[in-house]
This record gives sequence, structure tokens and C-alpha cells, in this order.
Amino acid sequence: MEFDLSDTQKMMQQAARAFLSKECPTSKVRSIMETDTALDAELWKSIAGQGWLAITLPEHVGGLELGIVEVAVIAEEAGRAYLPGPWLANLWASTLIQACARTTEHDAWLSAMATGDSIATVALLEDSAQWSLDGVELVARRDGAHYVLDGRKQLVCDAAVAKRLLCVVRDVDGFALLAVDRETPGVEILPTPGLDLTRKLNEVVFHQARIADQQRLATGETFEEIWQRAYDIATVATCAELLGVMQWVLKTTVEYAQTRKQFGKAIGSFQAVQHRCADMLLLLESSRSATYYAAWMLTENEPEGTAAASIAKTYCSDAARVLCDHGMQVHGGIGFTWEHDLHLFYKRAKASEIFLGDANHHRQRLAERLIGGAISG
Repeated sequence: MEFDLSDTQKMMQQAARAFLSKECPTSKVRSIMETDTALDAELWKSIAGQGWLAITLPEHVGGLELGIVEVAVIAEEAGRAYLPGPWLANLWASTLIQACARTTEHDAWLSAMATGDSIATVALLEDSAQWSLDGVELVARRDGAHYVLDGRKQLVCDAAVAKRLLCVVRDVDGFALLAVDRETPGVEILPTPGLDLTRKLNEVVFHQARIADQQRLATGETFEEIWQRAYDIATVATCAELLGVMQWVLKTTVEYAQTRKQFGKAIGSFQAVQHRCADMLLLLESSRSATYYAAWMLTENEPEGTAAASIAKTYCSDAARVLCDHGMQVHGGIGFTWEHDLHLFYKRAKASEIFLGDANHHRQRLAERLIGGAISG
């Protein structure tokens, strides 16, 4: 494997950084996060115009048909810019739809998502707040040519702006994925307070909602295979976004340490501060290695891609928290003020730490995989 980005990937990275610097300054992010949905229609269309909503999608639906490394490149720049809106949730959903059996209807969904005309999200969590399928209790009850849903999904990202909710449920064949239109009678979407105001959370309540049989995208073992890969891709994208957050915090902290003076000297000249900054750099670069290795593994469809994704999330979840703590310590009181942007990135890091499972969840996932491999071997 290559241990550096290709020239094309570097050009993509530079273009993304330039675009976000112009179109998504922090002042604009602050105004967007004060809205009910954190979705700016103009910015969303501009992102679609860059091709970021169709990175891995096939060409016949308007996609770029690129790999997971390219997803990571864009995600890292999105994290650095504190990009608001449903980009990550939409990526996860489009990956799931793409992996399902191809139909004309599914192609139409993906085409609309590629152009930014339609948004989708994934509804997994329930009262147990488990990021594994074991936490799914919602049952899709068969009633003629429909499934009936009666229950709720918790902490669904950007459900209020999504046209389609991909709900993970149980049915007679095991687990299944249902595509639920937001406007379906019996579907109620309620706001849920969240730490990161640029990604709105919702509770989705189903009151005897009737879902047509053809809206079942996958079930049984087929669904579980599709689910694992889409989950891995979304996990690596989250790690890459955390890289961008960590890069911003490190850069900002070093700049502050070089200019803030105490006792007539820049605090960056004090060894204790230098040690913190050095530790931050180590955490960032180690996270980068784990993340891009996992992205490469998934792009190449390597059998250990799932393990690599969990290793990356385990490390990045912990590293981002510690790095941001160091950044706060170096900044002192100013880092906690509303006027300074540091608290925004801290909140994104904390929210992303637990999104798709925290370090403990992924350690357990790795342990179960090792145990399963030992038994089968």
C-alpha cells in the first residue's frame, strides 16, 4: 500500500480546503447552527456541486465511483472546517442504499441524493443506546402487503431534513432495513437536545405506521453483510472527521502558545506547554495512520477491514478527547468562552467520540471478532 496520498487525492484535499475556507467560515457555521435544522440550502447545493455527496456512488447515478480513502480526505477537511449539516448521516445512508439490490427506484433515490435534492439518514438507536444490532427491539409486523411499525428510534441524526429514514428493525427473517418516507402517516419527528448544534438529533416515533412491502431494502444475512460494510465506512469517515477537528485544535493551540505571554515570555517557551503540544501531535499523527490504513483496507475490500475500522475508532475516540483537553488547558479560561471557536470543535469531538460507538464499544467489537475467529478456526 502507499503511505501517502496520491497526487489526485492531494489535489482533492487542497480543493476541499480552499472551498470550505471560502464557503464555510466559522462565522457562517455559527449562524447555521442557530437554526432549527442546521441545514443551509445554498451551502448544501454547493457541496453537491463539488461531488461530495456522490464520492462512492456509481457513475450511472451521477457518482464519482471513488474509494473510501477519498471519503476520508473530504471528511478530514469537513472536520477541520466544522462543516454543519447532514453530510455524514447522508453518506451512511447512501452507502446502505447503494449496497442493496439495484432497482430503478433505488437508482432514482441515489441520483437525487447525489445532486443534493434528497437527503436520507439512518435510524438505529433505541432506548438501550447500543450501536450494535443487538440493541434493536423495534419489530416490523407484517399486515398483508405492508409492515406496521409501532415504537420509536432515538438520537437519529438530521431526521427533520431527511426525506427518507432507513430504519433498522426486526422481522421474521431476523434484522431488516426499511426505507420510511418522512411524510408517511403515523411517523412523528421530535427534536432532541444535543451537544453539537451543527448536527441536529431527533426522536422518531412510529404510531402504527404502515410501510409498503417494497420499501424493505434487505433482510436476514444479506442485510447483516450490507450493514457491516456501511457501518465500517461511516465509522472511518467519522474518524477522518475527527482528524480534521484535532488538526484545527492543534494548530490553534500552537498559535496561541506562541502569542500568549506570561511573565514576559510566550507560554510556548515553557516546557510543560511544549510537552502538551508534543503529545497532541503524537495523538493526531497516530490517529491519522490508523484512519487512513482502515480507509485503504475498506477500499481494497480486505477481509480485516472491519477490524481496522474498529481499531481506528477506538484510538481516535480516545485521542480526540485527550487532545482537545490539552488544547483547553493551554488556552486556559478563554477556551471556555462562547466567543472563542475552541469550544465548538471540542463539542464536535465529544459528539463524534460516541457516534457509531465509543472506544469501549469498538474494543468489544474487536474482542467478539477475535473470539469468533478462534472458534471458527
